[in-house]
Amino acid sequence: MIKLFVGLGNPGPEYEATRHNAGFWWIDALARDLKLTLSPERSYHGLVARTQVNGKPLWLLEPQTFMNVSGKSVAALARFFKIEPKEILVVHDELDVVPGQAKLKLGGSHAGHNGLRDIHAQLGTGDYWRLRLGIGHPGVKSEVVNWVLKKPLKEQREAIDDAIVRTLHAFPALVAGEMDKATLLIHTSKPPRPKPPRREPDGGGEPAAG
Repeated sequence: MIKLFVGLGNPGPEYEATRHNAGFWWIDALARDLKLTLSPERSYHGLVARTQVNGKPLWLLEPQTFMNVSGKSVAALARFFKIEPKEILVVHDELDVVPGQAKLKLGGSHAGHNGLRDIHAQLGTGDYWRLRLGIGHPGVKSEVVNWVLKKPLKEQREAIDDAIVRTLHAFPALVAGEMDKATLLIHTSKPPRPKPPRREPDGGGEPAAG
């Protein structure tokens, strides 16, 4: 079960709307859903909110250390509250996934993501959960830094926001430790279309259930 939800990004208004801050957007949306306010906590080098779900403590964290030292914040909170790596979900922007899609995975490499690289180093393991929010790829490796630190186009931002809303539906499964169910919810990029209501042949009846 997930006890610590971490969103990655860079602090400061100039970065707020950039692609690299997609993790912050997700945590902000979760905090709104849970009616929580993230507050600065110097001991954990980040913005933190604490609550209880089903009688168990739960933390939300947005490191304020800049992306490439995110692990300092994550490790400080996790160590203090004795949270295991497999009880941590890190939400981050993902170049290899298109806007509007998201992927959930446990472990694996940091794939060059500076935030994940530092979390790996500070936790001493890669065995934590990641929610990868697609931001798409500029197509050229040399453009990546420029790409992640720019604002997405309007339709891309809308697609990312839709993915955030959709993946938040997996929150109850994540905190319950139902990771297969959470994965299914997150990887289904579009909800199934409802069937059109069937009508009586004369067109005058009530729509049939189903």
